[in-house]
Amino acid sequence: MPLDLNSLRKGILSLEKALEVAAAEKISVYDKATQEVIKAGVIQNFEFTYELCWKFMKRWLGNNLGSTYVDGITRRELFRLGAENRLITDVNGWMEYHEARNETAHTYDSEKADEIFRIARSFYADAKRLLEALETRND
Repeated sequence: MPLDLNSLRKGILSLEKALEVAAAEKISVYDKATQEVIKAGVIQNFEFTYELCWKFMKRWLGNNLGSTYVDGITRRELFRLGAENRLITDVNGWMEYHEARNETAHTYDSEKADEIFRIARSFYADAKRLLEALETRND
């Protein structure tokens, strides 16, 4: 049964829009407080889009390999299976996204925010590639 990928598409599009607003040439025209709010918006979009990505990856793997392969596995194992099944290419990159997501849930300081803001840019490209892989193989 095919996955309904609409929520993932919307999440990635929302992250794309947030990143467009936060582009260096655009964000620099705003005062510091507004820049912080824009960055916070990018980080929030990163958070929920990351959550959608790993959950859709797990659903696809469960549907195509069987739930016994994905039930109870660690995130690293999930990403390894995702790479083995050509949904993603860089397990370590996805672990970096996972760690960044965990940081947003437990701490907040400007240095961490800047780091996660930077990570969100590379995540966007990987999230799009995951969506493309899921769309191509969604049967």
